[in-house]
Amino acid sequence: MEKLGIYVQVPFCQTKCTYCNFHTGVVASSRFAPYVEAVCREIRGHGELLRAAGITWGSGEWRVASGEKEGPEFVVDTVYIGGGTPSLLDPIHLQEMLDAIRETFKACAEGPSRGSRKSGGEPPHSKKSPLVAGSRKVLSETHGGELEEVTLEADPETVEAEKAAAWVRMGINRVSFGLQSFVDTELIAAGRMHRRADIYRAVPILREAGIRNISVDLIAGLPHQTKESWRQSLKELAALAPEHVSVYLLEIDEGSRLGKELLQGGGKYSAGAVPSEDEMAEFYEMAQEALEAAGYHHYEISNWAKPGFESKHNLKYWRREPYLGFGAGAHSFSGTERWANAHDAAAYVGAVQGGRLPTEQHEKLTAEGALEEELFLGLRQLDGIDVGRIEREYGVALTGRFGPLASAGLVKCDGNFVRLAPEKLSVSNEVFVELMR
Repeated sequence: MEKLGIYVQVPFCQTKCTYCNFHTGVVASSRFAPYVEAVCREIRGHGELLRAAGITWGSGEWRVASGEKEGPEFVVDTVYIGGGTPSLLDPIHLQEMLDAIRETFKACAEGPSRGSRKSGGEPPHSKKSPLVAGSRKVLSETHGGELEEVTLEADPETVEAEKAAAWVRMGINRVSFGLQSFVDTELIAAGRMHRRADIYRAVPILREAGIRNISVDLIAGLPHQTKESWRQSLKELAALAPEHVSVYLLEIDEGSRLGKELLQGGGKYSAGAVPSEDEMAEFYEMAQEALEAAGYHHYEISNWAKPGFESKHNLKYWRREPYLGFGAGAHSFSGTERWANAHDAAAYVGAVQGGRLPTEQHEKLTAEGALEEELFLGLRQLDGIDVGRIEREYGVALTGRFGPLASAGLVKCDGNFVRLAPEKLSVSNEVFVELMR
């Protein structure tokens, strides 16, 4: 039995941030329920849908139980509900998707979850709340199998006490917050809905509900960001003391309104107030220093964690472990194949309702492609890569690739292990380009 992670994509937002290059949209809430129904149908029927789409899993062999074709018997230990802003959904919708996962796959946890309260009383909730008291499913104490890590992406302004209590009851034990900044000027310019005050309102609600594993995102390079304002965001982040932190550099490409404006030399969306690439690199290095001082372990280029709170689900991506993605635009990886669903939510719902999987991409990895992934994804992790293992598994010699990079001070070699030089993480893309030549 293979252990894998499950990703569920919820591509709905309240507004489109200026820097966003994701396939998300602002839609009427009436479209939430049909989408959730389609996701649940895809989860429960994934084996047959994948076969019909010409996608095999692992060896391509499928169990036959009770006369019906099914996929391999998977053990699932992590679930990540991302987007978009999945915290916009009514708790009952989240419950339905988690129910579908627990009914379809065998849930597995190596030990008691560190992310939510397991004793000490029930999370607070109002008996008058239709989100909690009016929903038998949300109130259920039985999750149908314990999952080690269940993450929900949320925006601060969407957090309410009744919602948070319901999240904990359905087994969500980790919340990933898209804060991006603690400075209102930057949040407004980026098109974010929340303000600094919403952060300090939402976090205590989650803590009181029982969430003991909170991750927050910051973006280095937002319009109007300065060294002083970035230092302030890092200071407030450290004081807030989340268990996990992600720091991303602003992406500038045609996929976002801000990126397109910058590339065309325009001034809309505060494009003229975007920091330079050198300033962004400096902000990243400031984050390295501040987070290390605050007790965070830097374990992946963009990610830091308190001891024991590394993202178990995201580690699967970087370690090339298997995962299944459900929903519009969700990606999957079997170990030998990668595929993705179509991004358009309406087309996705129509296809699943019609009994087919709307795949947009499907790639069977070659040995060369798999090797490149081993190097690229492995070096994103601060522990680096085991060159000896890779050479044995792929029958290649890699010394020649790393020698020039080591001489240039871009990587560090320690026995069989190679890792990016800590002082070169801010220019990691340049290292990857050189490595893949």
